[in-house]
Amino acid sequence: MTAANAHPPLPLTLADFDFALPEALIAQHPAATRSGSRLLDGRQAEPVNRVFSDVVDLFDAGDLLVFNDTKVVKARIFGEKVSGGKLEMLIERVLPTPSGERPNHAVVAHLKVSKKPVIGSILNMALDAQGEPAFRAQLLGRWPDAHGALFHFQLDADAYEMMAAHGHVPLPPYITHTDDDTDVSRYQTVFARHPGAVAAPTAALHFDEPLLAALQARGVHTASVTLHVGAGTFSPVKTENIAEHKMHAERYNIPAETVAAIAACRARGGRVIAVGTTSVRTLESWANTGATQGDTDIFITPGYAFQVVDHLITNFHLPKSTLMMLISAFAGHGHVMSLYRHAIEERYRFFSYGDSMLLSRSA
Repeated sequence: MTAANAHPPLPLTLADFDFALPEALIAQHPAATRSGSRLLDGRQAEPVNRVFSDVVDLFDAGDLLVFNDTKVVKARIFGEKVSGGKLEMLIERVLPTPSGERPNHAVVAHLKVSKKPVIGSILNMALDAQGEPAFRAQLLGRWPDAHGALFHFQLDADAYEMMAAHGHVPLPPYITHTDDDTDVSRYQTVFARHPGAVAAPTAALHFDEPLLAALQARGVHTASVTLHVGAGTFSPVKTENIAEHKMHAERYNIPAETVAAIAACRARGGRVIAVGTTSVRTLESWANTGATQGDTDIFITPGYAFQVVDHLITNFHLPKSTLMMLISAFAGHGHVMSLYRHAIEERYRFFSYGDSMLLSRSA
Protein backbone atom coordinates (compact mmCIF):
# COMPACT_ATOMS: atom_id res chain seq x y z
CA MET A 1 0.00 0.00 0.00
CA THR A 2 1.44 3.36 -0.98
CA ALA A 3 1.49 6.41 1.21
CA ALA A 4 -1.03 8.05 -1.07
CA ASN A 5 -3.76 5.56 -0.36
CA ALA A 6 -2.73 4.40 3.12
CA HIS A 7 -5.39 4.71 5.80
CA PRO A 8 -4.68 7.33 8.50
CA PRO A 9 -3.98 5.92 11.99
CA LEU A 10 -7.04 5.22 14.06
CA PRO A 11 -7.60 7.32 17.21
CA LEU A 12 -6.07 5.82 20.34
CA THR A 13 -8.46 3.95 22.60
CA LEU A 14 -8.27 2.86 26.21
CA ALA A 15 -6.67 -0.47 25.27
CA ASP A 16 -3.70 1.39 23.77
CA PHE A 17 -2.65 2.51 27.25
CA ASP A 18 -2.72 -0.94 28.82
CA PHE A 19 0.25 -3.06 29.80
CA ALA A 20 0.85 -6.17 31.90
CA LEU A 21 2.77 -5.46 35.10
CA PRO A 22 4.08 -8.19 37.42
CA GLU A 23 2.70 -7.54 40.88
CA ALA A 24 6.19 -7.87 42.36
CA LEU A 25 7.20 -4.61 40.63
CA ILE A 26 4.63 -2.52 42.52
CA ALA A 27 6.73 -0.74 45.15
CA GLN A 28 5.25 -1.17 48.61
CA HIS A 29 7.89 0.91 50.39
CA PRO A 30 10.18 3.77 49.38
CA ALA A 31 13.80 3.26 48.37
CA ALA A 32 16.38 3.40 51.17
CA THR A 33 17.23 6.99 50.21
CA ARG A 34 15.17 9.43 48.15
CA SER A 35 17.78 10.22 45.48
CA GLY A 36 19.08 6.65 45.49
CA SER A 37 16.09 5.42 43.48
CA ARG A 38 16.50 4.56 39.80
CA LEU A 39 15.95 6.93 36.89
CA LEU A 40 15.11 5.77 33.37
CA ASP A 41 16.47 8.40 31.00
CA GLY A 42 14.04 8.29 28.10
CA ARG A 43 14.98 11.49 26.33
CA GLN A 44 16.44 9.61 23.38
CA ALA A 45 15.41 6.61 21.29
CA GLU A 46 17.52 4.21 23.34
CA PRO A 47 16.78 4.37 27.08
CA VAL A 48 19.60 4.78 29.59
CA ASN A 49 19.46 3.31 33.10
CA ARG A 50 20.60 5.79 35.73
CA VAL A 51 20.41 6.61 39.44
CA PHE A 52 18.17 9.53 40.31
CA SER A 53 21.01 11.63 41.69
CA ASP A 54 22.37 11.71 38.12
CA VAL A 55 19.88 14.49 37.34
CA VAL A 56 22.47 16.99 38.57
CA ASP A 57 24.50 16.20 35.45
CA LEU A 58 21.52 16.16 33.09
CA PHE A 59 20.47 19.79 33.50
CA ASP A 60 22.33 22.97 32.67
CA ALA A 61 22.83 26.29 34.40
CA GLY A 62 19.83 28.44 33.57
CA ASP A 63 17.35 25.55 33.39
CA LEU A 64 14.27 25.78 35.61
CA LEU A 65 12.78 22.95 37.68
CA VAL A 66 9.13 23.47 38.62
CA PHE A 67 7.95 21.58 41.70
CA ASN A 68 4.50 21.05 43.21
CA ASP A 69 4.75 22.18 46.84
CA THR A 70 1.42 20.78 48.01
CA LYS A 71 1.41 18.99 51.36
CA VAL A 72 -0.31 15.65 51.91
CA VAL A 73 -2.74 15.68 54.83
CA LYS A 74 -3.73 12.67 56.92
CA ALA A 75 -7.06 12.59 55.16
CA ARG A 76 -8.14 9.01 55.91
CA ILE A 77 -10.22 8.79 59.10
CA PHE A 78 -12.19 5.83 60.43
CA GLY A 79 -15.55 6.00 62.16
CA GLU A 80 -18.98 4.46 62.32
CA LYS A 81 -22.64 5.22 61.80
CA VAL A 82 -24.95 5.69 64.77
CA SER A 83 -26.21 2.19 64.00
CA GLY A 84 -22.68 0.87 64.49
CA GLY A 85 -21.72 0.22 60.89
CA LYS A 86 -18.01 0.80 60.30
CA LEU A 87 -16.91 3.35 57.71
CA GLU A 88 -13.90 5.12 56.28
CA MET A 89 -13.87 8.78 55.27
CA LEU A 90 -11.27 10.26 52.93
CA ILE A 91 -11.44 14.05 53.08
CA GLU A 92 -10.82 15.31 49.56
CA ARG A 93 -11.18 19.03 50.21
CA VAL A 94 -11.74 21.45 53.08
CA LEU A 95 -14.17 24.04 51.77
CA PRO A 96 -13.71 27.82 51.98
CA THR A 97 -15.31 29.32 55.05
CA PRO A 98 -18.20 31.75 54.52
CA SER A 99 -17.99 34.93 56.55
CA GLY A 100 -19.20 34.49 60.10
CA GLU A 101 -18.96 30.66 60.13
CA ARG A 102 -16.46 28.47 61.94
CA PRO A 103 -13.35 27.90 59.79
CA ASN A 104 -12.51 24.53 58.26
CA HIS A 105 -15.71 22.79 59.36
CA ALA A 106 -17.16 21.94 55.93
CA VAL A 107 -15.56 19.26 53.75
CA VAL A 108 -16.18 17.09 50.74
CA ALA A 109 -15.08 13.51 51.11
CA HIS A 110 -15.14 10.00 49.76
CA LEU A 111 -17.02 7.52 51.92
CA LYS A 112 -16.37 3.79 52.12
CA VAL A 113 -19.25 2.07 53.89
CA SER A 114 -21.40 -0.99 53.32
CA LYS A 115 -24.63 1.06 53.08
CA LYS A 116 -24.58 4.78 52.36
CA PRO A 117 -26.17 6.85 55.17
CA VAL A 118 -29.17 9.02 54.42
CA ILE A 119 -28.90 12.80 54.18
CA GLY A 120 -28.87 14.35 57.64
CA SER A 121 -27.18 11.35 59.26
CA ILE A 122 -24.57 11.94 61.95
CA LEU A 123 -21.34 9.95 61.72
CA ASN A 124 -19.15 9.34 64.77
CA MET A 125 -15.52 9.74 63.76
CA ALA A 126 -12.20 8.66 65.29
CA LEU A 127 -13.64 6.73 68.23
CA ASP A 128 -11.44 6.19 71.31
CA ALA A 129 -11.12 2.99 73.35
CA GLN A 130 -14.34 3.82 75.18
CA GLY A 131 -16.23 4.37 71.94
CA GLU A 132 -16.36 8.15 72.25
CA PRO A 133 -15.90 10.06 68.98
CA ALA A 134 -13.26 12.76 68.60
CA PHE A 135 -15.69 14.62 66.33
CA ARG A 136 -18.94 14.18 64.45
CA ALA A 137 -19.81 14.71 60.80
CA GLN A 138 -23.28 15.41 59.42
CA LEU A 139 -24.01 14.34 55.87
CA LEU A 140 -25.47 17.26 53.91
CA GLY A 141 -25.72 15.47 50.56
CA ARG A 142 -23.76 14.63 47.43
CA TRP A 143 -21.22 17.14 46.19
CA PRO A 144 -22.56 18.25 42.79
CA ASP A 145 -19.23 19.06 41.10
CA ALA A 146 -17.75 15.57 41.41
CA HIS A 147 -20.03 13.42 39.22
CA GLY A 148 -21.61 11.89 42.34
CA ALA A 149 -18.37 10.49 43.75
CA LEU A 150 -18.07 12.83 46.74
CA PHE A 151 -20.20 13.71 49.76
CA HIS A 152 -20.65 17.05 51.53
CA PHE A 153 -20.19 17.00 55.32
CA GLN A 154 -20.42 19.54 58.12
CA LEU A 155 -18.03 18.74 60.98
CA ASP A 156 -18.31 19.91 64.57
CA ALA A 157 -14.54 20.48 64.74
CA ASP A 158 -11.71 21.91 62.65
CA ALA A 159 -10.99 19.48 59.81
CA TYR A 160 -7.25 20.16 59.67
CA GLU A 161 -6.89 19.70 63.43
CA MET A 162 -8.85 16.44 63.34
CA MET A 163 -6.84 15.06 60.43
CA ALA A 164 -3.56 15.92 62.15
CA ALA A 165 -4.65 14.31 65.41
CA HIS A 166 -6.64 11.29 64.21
CA GLY A 167 -6.05 10.80 60.51
CA HIS A 168 -3.98 8.29 58.58
CA VAL A 169 -1.67 8.83 55.61
CA PRO A 170 -3.87 8.29 52.53
CA LEU A 171 -1.66 5.70 50.86
CA PRO A 172 -2.72 4.67 47.34
CA PRO A 173 -4.97 1.61 46.99
CA TYR A 174 -2.17 -0.56 45.56
CA ILE A 175 -0.02 -0.11 48.70
CA THR A 176 -1.18 -2.85 51.01
CA HIS A 177 0.42 -2.07 54.37
CA THR A 178 -1.06 0.11 57.09
CA ASP A 179 0.53 3.54 57.22
CA ASP A 180 3.39 3.96 59.68
CA ASP A 181 5.98 6.54 60.72
CA THR A 182 8.02 5.90 57.57
CA ASP A 183 5.03 6.83 55.42
CA VAL A 184 4.48 10.02 57.41
CA SER A 185 7.91 11.27 56.34
CA ARG A 186 8.47 9.56 52.98
CA TYR A 187 5.00 10.03 51.41
CA GLN A 188 5.73 13.73 51.57
CA THR A 189 8.18 15.91 49.65
CA VAL A 190 10.98 17.67 51.51
CA PHE A 191 9.58 21.03 50.36
CA ALA A 192 5.85 20.44 51.07
CA ARG A 193 4.31 23.74 52.20
CA HIS A 194 0.58 24.04 51.55
CA PRO A 195 -1.72 21.41 53.15
CA GLY A 196 -4.47 20.00 50.97
CA ALA A 197 -3.37 16.95 48.95
CA VAL A 198 -4.65 13.42 49.47
CA ALA A 199 -1.96 11.97 47.20
CA ALA A 200 1.68 12.95 46.93
CA PRO A 201 3.23 14.51 43.83
CA THR A 202 5.35 11.38 43.62
CA ALA A 203 8.02 12.44 41.09
CA ALA A 204 9.17 15.02 43.63
CA LEU A 205 9.64 12.39 46.35
CA HIS A 206 13.06 11.58 44.85
CA PHE A 207 14.52 14.98 45.71
CA ASP A 208 16.37 15.44 48.99
CA GLU A 209 18.16 18.43 50.46
CA PRO A 210 21.69 17.47 49.25
CA LEU A 211 20.38 16.97 45.71
CA LEU A 212 18.60 20.32 45.74
CA ALA A 213 21.79 21.98 46.99
CA ALA A 214 23.82 20.33 44.22
CA LEU A 215 21.36 21.55 41.58
CA GLN A 216 21.54 25.07 42.97
CA ALA A 217 25.36 24.96 42.90
CA ARG A 218 25.19 23.94 39.25
CA GLY A 219 23.09 27.01 38.46
CA VAL A 220 19.78 25.22 37.98
CA HIS A 221 16.86 27.39 39.10
CA THR A 222 13.76 26.17 40.93
CA ALA A 223 10.19 27.42 41.25
CA SER A 224 6.96 26.10 42.74
CA VAL A 225 3.32 25.71 41.88
CA THR A 226 0.62 24.26 44.10
CA LEU A 227 -1.87 21.66 42.93
CA HIS A 228 -3.72 19.78 45.65
CA VAL A 229 -3.71 16.25 44.28
CA GLY A 230 -7.05 14.49 44.70
CA ALA A 231 -7.94 10.83 44.99
CA GLY A 232 -9.29 11.07 41.47
CA THR A 233 -5.71 10.71 40.27
CA PHE A 234 -6.16 6.96 40.92
CA SER A 235 -9.56 6.72 39.23
CA PRO A 236 -9.49 4.34 36.26
CA VAL A 237 -10.67 5.41 32.84
CA LYS A 238 -13.66 3.22 32.03
CA THR A 239 -14.67 4.42 28.58
CA GLU A 240 -13.00 2.83 25.55
CA ASN A 241 -13.36 6.18 23.80
CA ILE A 242 -11.05 8.18 26.04
CA ALA A 243 -12.63 11.48 24.97
CA GLU A 244 -15.74 10.47 26.94
CA HIS A 245 -13.87 10.28 30.26
CA LYS A 246 -14.96 12.80 32.91
CA MET A 247 -11.85 14.26 34.52
CA HIS A 248 -11.72 15.12 38.22
CA ALA A 249 -11.04 18.72 39.27
CA GLU A 250 -8.20 19.87 41.50
CA ARG A 251 -7.26 23.24 43.01
CA TYR A 252 -4.11 24.99 41.83
CA ASN A 253 -2.17 28.19 42.34
CA ILE A 254 0.81 29.67 40.52
CA PRO A 255 2.63 32.44 42.41
CA ALA A 256 3.66 35.57 40.56
CA GLU A 257 7.33 34.76 41.18
CA THR A 258 6.92 31.45 39.33
CA VAL A 259 5.38 33.21 36.33
CA ALA A 260 8.36 35.57 36.39
CA ALA A 261 10.81 32.66 36.73
CA ILE A 262 9.38 30.96 33.64
CA ALA A 263 9.64 34.18 31.63
CA ALA A 264 13.24 34.66 32.79
CA CYS A 265 14.09 31.05 31.88
CA ARG A 266 12.76 31.58 28.37
CA ALA A 267 14.66 34.85 28.03
CA ARG A 268 17.99 33.24 28.88
CA GLY A 269 17.37 30.20 26.65
CA GLY A 270 16.89 27.73 29.49
CA ARG A 271 14.61 24.71 29.60
CA VAL A 272 11.50 24.31 31.77
CA ILE A 273 11.49 20.92 33.50
CA ALA A 274 8.24 19.93 35.22
CA VAL A 275 8.68 17.67 38.22
CA GLY A 276 5.62 15.46 37.98
CA THR A 277 2.42 15.36 35.99
CA THR A 278 0.72 17.62 38.55
CA SER A 279 3.17 20.39 37.70
CA VAL A 280 2.47 19.82 34.00
CA ARG A 281 -1.29 20.02 34.50
CA THR A 282 -0.92 23.22 36.53
CA LEU A 283 1.35 24.97 34.03
CA GLU A 284 -0.71 23.94 31.02
CA SER A 285 -3.94 24.99 32.73
CA TRP A 286 -2.44 28.44 33.21
CA ALA A 287 -1.21 28.52 29.61
CA ASN A 288 -4.68 27.64 28.31
CA THR A 289 -6.74 29.98 30.48
CA GLY A 290 -4.42 32.71 31.71
CA ALA A 291 -5.69 32.02 35.26
CA THR A 292 -2.99 31.62 37.87
CA GLN A 293 -5.39 30.01 40.35
CA GLY A 294 -8.64 28.09 40.43
CA ASP A 295 -9.86 24.58 39.72
CA THR A 296 -8.59 22.58 36.77
CA ASP A 297 -9.99 19.48 35.13
CA ILE A 298 -7.58 19.59 32.20
CA PHE A 299 -7.37 16.20 30.47
CA ILE A 300 -4.23 15.91 28.37
CA THR A 301 -4.26 13.20 25.70
CA PRO A 302 -2.16 12.53 22.57
CA GLY A 303 -2.52 15.38 20.12
CA TYR A 304 -2.34 18.05 22.82
CA ALA A 305 0.04 20.94 22.02
CA PHE A 306 2.18 21.69 25.07
CA GLN A 307 2.94 25.35 25.63
CA VAL A 308 5.23 25.54 28.68
CA VAL A 309 7.07 22.33 29.56
CA ASP A 310 10.20 21.09 27.73
CA HIS A 311 11.14 18.08 29.89
CA LEU A 312 9.28 15.99 32.44
CA ILE A 313 10.37 13.94 35.44
CA THR A 314 7.66 11.45 36.28
CA ASN A 315 7.09 8.15 38.05
CA PHE A 316 5.64 5.08 36.34
CA HIS A 317 1.85 5.15 36.15
CA LEU A 318 -1.09 2.77 36.31
CA PRO A 319 -2.26 1.06 33.11
CA LYS A 320 -5.20 2.75 31.35
CA SER A 321 -4.81 5.86 33.51
CA THR A 322 -5.14 9.52 32.58
CA LEU A 323 -1.49 9.93 33.52
CA MET A 324 -0.42 7.32 30.97
CA MET A 325 -2.31 9.40 28.44
CA LEU A 326 -0.61 12.60 29.56
CA ILE A 327 2.94 11.25 29.27
CA SER A 328 2.05 9.65 25.92
CA ALA A 329 0.92 13.05 24.72
CA PHE A 330 4.18 14.55 25.96
CA ALA A 331 6.78 12.07 24.71
CA GLY A 332 4.90 10.09 22.06
CA HIS A 333 2.71 7.03 22.60
CA GLY A 334 4.97 4.52 20.90
CA HIS A 335 8.06 5.78 22.71
CA VAL A 336 6.38 5.70 26.11
CA MET A 337 5.10 2.15 25.65
CA SER A 338 8.60 1.09 24.58
CA LEU A 339 10.07 2.68 27.70
CA TYR A 340 7.55 0.84 29.86
CA ARG A 341 8.49 -2.48 28.27
CA HIS A 342 12.15 -1.69 29.01
CA ALA A 343 11.34 -0.73 32.60
CA ILE A 344 9.50 -4.00 33.19
CA GLU A 345 12.34 -6.03 31.64
CA GLU A 346 14.87 -4.17 33.82
CA ARG A 347 12.63 -4.61 36.88
CA TYR A 348 12.16 -0.98 37.74
CA ARG A 349 9.88 -0.32 40.71
CA PHE A 350 6.47 1.10 39.79
CA PHE A 351 3.96 3.66 41.03
CA SER A 352 4.07 6.07 43.99
CA TYR A 353 7.01 4.61 45.90
CA GLY A 354 8.71 3.43 42.73
CA ASP A 355 11.38 4.71 40.37
CA SER A 356 11.14 7.53 37.86
CA MET A 357 11.80 8.50 34.26
CA LEU A 358 12.98 11.60 32.43
CA LEU A 359 11.17 12.52 29.20
CA SER A 360 11.55 15.14 26.49
CA ARG A 361 8.64 16.75 24.68
CA SER A 362 8.20 15.02 21.35
CA ALA A 363 6.94 18.07 19.46
